[in-house]
Amino acid sequence: MASIRRLDYPDSAYEVVTTRGTNPSAGRNQGARLARGEILAFLDDDATIPPDYLLEAEAFFREYPEIDIVGGPQLTATDDQGFSRISWYALSSMFGAWKVSRRYALREIRLNADETAVSSANLLCRKRVLDTVAFDTTLFPGEDPKFIADAIRAGFRIAYSPAIRLYHRRRATVPALMRQIFSYGKARPRKETLLETLRMPFFFVPSLFLLYLIGLGAVTAVQPWIVGEALSFGGGLTNEPMPGKLLFLPLLIYAAAAVLFGIYDSARNRDLKAVFVLPFMYPLIHLSYGLGMIRGYADRLRFIPGIKSRKPSGLI
Repeated sequence: MASIRRLDYPDSAYEVVTTRGTNPSAGRNQGARLARGEILAFLDDDATIPPDYLLEAEAFFREYPEIDIVGGPQLTATDDQGFSRISWYALSSMFGAWKVSRRYALREIRLNADETAVSSANLLCRKRVLDTVAFDTTLFPGEDPKFIADAIRAGFRIAYSPAIRLYHRRRATVPALMRQIFSYGKARPRKETLLETLRMPFFFVPSLFLLYLIGLGAVTAVQPWIVGEALSFGGGLTNEPMPGKLLFLPLLIYAAAAVLFGIYDSARNRDLKAVFVLPFMYPLIHLSYGLGMIRGYADRLRFIPGIKSRKPSGLI
């Protein structure tokens, strides 16, 4: 609210609508019904917007009248330091979050964006969108990517603009970040069908990598000598690659990529101390998301007739 008061925009040209409750989707839907403006801006309660936020938004919609929804990056808060700031480096990294990194970084403008580029933390819509598409009140998190997907199916056009930016706080501890990313992974099987996720196969990579690590741990527990084989030089008398080396090859490639991207992302953000943290931050994000997604599919299987083992309390 303090940053809203500092907006460089006529007070009579905008209104602020706040809602209370424990369901963000219901709050946004209610706020949209109450709002009188042509353009609706959805912000998280802990976000900070720059003074030119509405000026940039107005300029965008004037230049691109065919666009119905536009979102922008949620950069980290300027006073976020230490673990919080380095977690933003990882989330804005292509290695850390692949296409979803667009939500956290200043990238080129896109007039055909999707859920990987925008989120409800920084989202502006023409009011007619909310007359057709609503936020799913059964989802949190995951309600904003579903809203974007539903809007695209309804024929609305989505864009990403780096000029429409804001600042957002990150999780300050390892457990908090793990819970956040886990919840994102867990929500995906709830928001869409398996076929829909298969159209964006990169979302499966963290879960597959986690299953690979579990399998690798099981093999080394049964056959510990394979670790020595993987660390040995040469391929024996035939110079053929040994099974142990092949088994550990994906892990070695991942570790090398984590170190290299750690160096690159530290240099990109001009924070050399991050080079010692980022190689551990990437797997923290990847494995948390992968585990969450596996849990999400496990929960869905429990609700299939003939497979579910028990009725969760409170389920109607």
